[in-house]
Amino acid sequence: MATTAKDLPLGSTIPDFCLPVGGRRELWCRTDHQGRPTLVMFICNHCPYVLHISRKLGELTAQWMTQGLTVVGINSNDPEHYPDDAPEKMPAEAVRAGYVFPYLFDAEQTVAKAFHAVCTPDIFLFDSTGRLAYHGQFDDSRPKNALPTDGKDLSTAVAAVLAGRLPVAEQKPGIGCSIKWRPGNAPEDL
Repeated sequence: MATTAKDLPLGSTIPDFCLPVGGRRELWCRTDHQGRPTLVMFICNHCPYVLHISRKLGELTAQWMTQGLTVVGINSNDPEHYPDDAPEKMPAEAVRAGYVFPYLFDAEQTVAKAFHAVCTPDIFLFDSTGRLAYHGQFDDSRPKNALPTDGKDLSTAVAAVLAGRLPVAEQKPGIGCSIKWRPGNAPEDL
């Protein structure tokens, strides 16, 4: 069943976090990237909504990173009940999709909760001051519709943020699979 992203107010401050890169001991910390526009995406290895956009997402994020955007993907799914999302499987998924950004694993699910993330993909774009400028969909395409997977909505927002402007205030919420919470760990407001 599809889940719609929750409304996080524009202007919210990016939470600080430090997480391991999936399948490795290396840590990625938000504080090491302050002062740069940052794209944080809650994604996973098995969600049909993420798989539907993954190759275009990999292509576009690689371009944006060369233009100065910090990009990070976070997998917060429970690997015990969803073994396809286990951290040791994340490097292979990153290669398959063409992700050149750090793909992090949120084992305790605390980062997903800090962002109020509820689905995959759940996309958050912050300006260089660390304020939320865009929280919306990648584009209008879905796994079972015939619309092109072009990343139009997110591309427009990224272009605005990289130019030092705010994206449009009217943003379509993202939709996807619910984050797979560990038993008893789901946020109380879901």
